[in-house]
Amino acid sequence: MNLKTTAALFVVGLLLAPVVAGSYAFASKSGPGTSTGTGTVFLPNPVAELQNQTLSDQKDADFAELQPAYHAVTLSNLDGSGFLVGDWATVRSSTGPLAFSATNDFNYDRHDDRFEQVMAYFWITESQKYIQSLGFGSTLDPLNDVSQKVRLNQWGVDNSFADDKHDEIRLGKGGVDDAEDAEVILHEYGHAMHFSQSATFYTSNESGAIGEGFADYWAVTVSNVISPTADSPCVADWDSVSYTVAVPHCLRRVDRDLVYPGDLNGRVHHDGQIWSRALWDIRGALGHVKADTIILQGQFGFPGTSMADLALRTVDAADSLYGNAEANAVRAAFQARGILQ
Repeated sequence: MNLKTTAALFVVGLLLAPVVAGSYAFASKSGPGTSTGTGTVFLPNPVAELQNQTLSDQKDADFAELQPAYHAVTLSNLDGSGFLVGDWATVRSSTGPLAFSATNDFNYDRHDDRFEQVMAYFWITESQKYIQSLGFGSTLDPLNDVSQKVRLNQWGVDNSFADDKHDEIRLGKGGVDDAEDAEVILHEYGHAMHFSQSATFYTSNESGAIGEGFADYWAVTVSNVISPTADSPCVADWDSVSYTVAVPHCLRRVDRDLVYPGDLNGRVHHDGQIWSRALWDIRGALGHVKADTIILQGQFGFPGTSMADLALRTVDAADSLYGNAEANAVRAAFQARGILQ
C-alpha cells in the first residue's frame, strides 16, 4: 500500500484487534548491563544505496544482490537488559521472538524478523540523537525525548502508522516489510514528534497534509545526514518496489513542483508534497542544520490550522533563531509554493 499513514486522527478506526505484547522474560534472561552494542542494518535501504531499481522482495529472501547493502553499526543508549530497549526506543512486540543478546550483538539478515527490530531501534535512536544535536533538550525545548514504543509487524497489512493515544509506532508487514526501509520508520517517527509538540496538531485536513509532508521530509533529511544517497528526495525507495511501477521507485518525492492552492486535491499524502517541497527548498538554501532547527522549532504549539499559519510560524522561528537573512530564505521557499504571498 502506498500511504504509510499518518496520525491517530486518521487510523483510530483501524485499531480493531487486541494487541498482545511480546514477552520480555526479564526474569529468565540476563543482559550485559552495558549501553553500547552492535547491529546489522540497511543504510537507509538497498535500492537507495545501491541504486538498483530491479531489486524486489522475493518473500523476505536474503538473496545475493542485497549483501552489499548490509552494514555493521553501533547501537547506542541501550538499557543493558539484552533487549532492544533504550533511552530513545523500545521494541515492544513482533510476529517472531523479541531480539535478545547477552552481549548486545544484534546481527541478523532480512529473512529473520529480528532484523526489522534492529532497524527500528537504530533509526529511531539515531533520529532522536540528531534532534538533540540541533540543541533540542539543551538550548531549546526537548522534542519527543522519551523511549519511543514501536511494535514490529503487529498489524498484518502493508501499512504503518503512529498512534498518539498509546504513544506508539506500528510498522506493517507485506511486500517489503515496512521496517526494512529506514525512511518508513523515520516517517512514522515524524508523526510521533508532532504528537509531542502539539496535542492539537492533527485537527484539520490541511494540518494532516502538513503532517504527511513533514514526515516525508524528516525521513529524507535524517537518512541524508546519516547515509546520503544519489536520489535523496525519493522517499522509501525499497518499500515502494512492491507497489510502484515507475522507475525510480518512490513512495513519494519531496521535490515535486506542486503549488498551493491550485494543486490541492484533498488527499493528505498528495497535498503534503507541497509542504515537503517547501521544507526541502529551505534545506537547500540554509543547509540541514539551520533548516531542521528552524522547521522543528516552528512546529511547537501549532494548533492544526493551515499551511499559511505554520509557514508564518516557521518564518518567525527563523528570525528568532538566526536573523533576517534566514527568515527571508524561509519566506521565499513558502512563497515559491504559493503558501505565502
